[in-house]
Amino acid sequence: MIEDLRRSETWRVFRIQSELVEGFESLYGIGPAVSIFGSSRLTEDSPYYGHAEELGRMLSEAGFAVITGGGPGLMEAANKGAYPHKGKSVGLNIELPTEQKPNKYHDLSVSFRYFFVRKLMFIKYAMAYVIFPGGFGTLDELFESLTLVQTGKVGVNFPIILFGSSYWEGLLTWIRSTLVSERTISQEDLALIHIADKPEEVFELLREHHRMLIEDFNNNKRKS
Repeated sequence: MIEDLRRSETWRVFRIQSELVEGFESLYGIGPAVSIFGSSRLTEDSPYYGHAEELGRMLSEAGFAVITGGGPGLMEAANKGAYPHKGKSVGLNIELPTEQKPNKYHDLSVSFRYFFVRKLMFIKYAMAYVIFPGGFGTLDELFESLTLVQTGKVGVNFPIILFGSSYWEGLLTWIRSTLVSERTISQEDLALIHIADKPEEVFELLREHHRMLIEDFNNNKRKS
């Protein structure tokens, strides 16, 4: 029985390796991309659905790839907006017992068994995160992205944008009144978070960020 367990764990490593390779090979070369997160439970009757769809359209028309979790709800909305336009519409689906079925608005769809491999792809191939209202999964993605930027594991110039100030205000108030006041984070860490209420605000921030990335790249190239 112990030998069987060891054999099972060993093969799990190979499955993980296989997912990593598939993710790298599938997403390589998608161009400048933005990862958009949000609830699978908010459907077309939510105003956030329309906002996510509009942002997906604006980004894709400007040539940005749009990466989502590939499922329904706000993920579907962002993919739907991006799908018919210039930038790629990408869905990184997760295999779960009761959910989720991939939405139909993908130029590229990749399925994962392991959350941590999927989350690696979100961060590796995106230049920014946009976080729409969502539940535990969305909060997990939000706080992981903040941790990666705070600890310098990704570039400090990596926008994390919360969409919908009224939805996020309670959380932000708690962060200010508890985390900052108890000194478990610094006041400066709050600057890692941007707030937006309109797709146009997000788009302009991301377009400016992309312009700065190109400028930095060209400057570094000249220096070398």
